[in-house]
Amino acid sequence: MDSEPHSLPTTPATPSGATAAEDRSTDRPAHTPRGARNGDLPSRPGALPPAPGRLSHALGSTWFPLALLAVFAVVSLQVALDTPLLELDDWTRRITRAVRRGLHSTLLNHLGAGLADLGGPLVAMPVLLGGAALAALRERRAGRRHWWYPLPVAVAAGLLVPLLVVPAKALFARTGPFGVPLAADQLGWYPSGHTATAALAYGTAALLLGPTLRRRLRHRLYGGTALLCLGVGAGLVWSDYHWLLDVVASWCLTGAVLWGLWRHVIPWARQRG
Repeated sequence: MDSEPHSLPTTPATPSGATAAEDRSTDRPAHTPRGARNGDLPSRPGALPPAPGRLSHALGSTWFPLALLAVFAVVSLQVALDTPLLELDDWTRRITRAVRRGLHSTLLNHLGAGLADLGGPLVAMPVLLGGAALAALRERRAGRRHWWYPLPVAVAAGLLVPLLVVPAKALFARTGPFGVPLAADQLGWYPSGHTATAALAYGTAALLLGPTLRRRLRHRLYGGTALLCLGVGAGLVWSDYHWLLDVVASWCLTGAVLWGLWRHVIPWARQRG
């Protein structure tokens, strides 16, 4: 047993010119009040900048779009083979109808139909072009040489909607929630065209405009756009315009496209200017 239980540990010798309480990693006193710390950046007082969040790291990983495409492939296979997984659509439709009948809310029904209409090209495409024009104007004011890049990116995103959705609709030829057989010249319900239009139009407009805004406004814009796209999908299911898996498939397909715009196309275009 120690004969001197209350003795303090011996302070190790410190090198010449150094402070005993000096922190090894940041060269600052270990017991300095938090508000007086300088961190690694002299112009930003306080603690060191936090490490990137797990969500942003996951979204930036290449596995994210691959996972979305994998889900799209799995769902498409179930639709093509008419497997028991499609019972999820029937279950969702029964629950939605029961809730709709129980609430019997005209306001909710109009809200669902209105949200679904926001996925129409007559509404979504002008928003896409208007957002691109505003982004180009802000890039020009910022002095970028290729300030006009949002406009061709927006046009390309708009053209992607029929290129992605129409062949799939013709291939799968899925009937809608009411089970009415398709006419000879009618496309199927899978995947949802309104969902894809809303995601690509509003998502691309937000991604083009976001880099020209301050960080807080940019995050609010992204969050609001995501909620809007979720609302369009919910409105389609609520109004019996689409099966749930029709909406999920379009989210996965367009999500992979938007990831490519966010990670590669838009940064490359901005760096050129």
